[in-house]
Amino acid sequence: MCRNIKTLFNFEPPATEDEIHASALQFVRKLSGFNAPSKVNEAAFELAVAEVSASARKLLTSLHTQAPPRDREAEAEKARERNRARFG
Repeated sequence: MCRNIKTLFNFEPPATEDEIHASALQFVRKLSGFNAPSKVNEAAFELAVAEVSASARKLLTSLHTQAPPRDREAEAEKARERNRARFG
């Protein structure tokens, strides 16, 4: 799993288009092994990012849960605390 891909489901406010695109970009980078594709691969790379973004958006809008939405700032603080414990 890519460490940079963040959970986007069940947050208030919901995930933005930029967050969905960023996670799709990170996923395609991981799969392809390219941080930035060459000119010859650029079209395929961008198409893959667009398709993964569309799939992610569709998934996020179709999921349901009974759990209350999570607070972004509270989750970010938990992550910071985990990092402090891990790295000192």
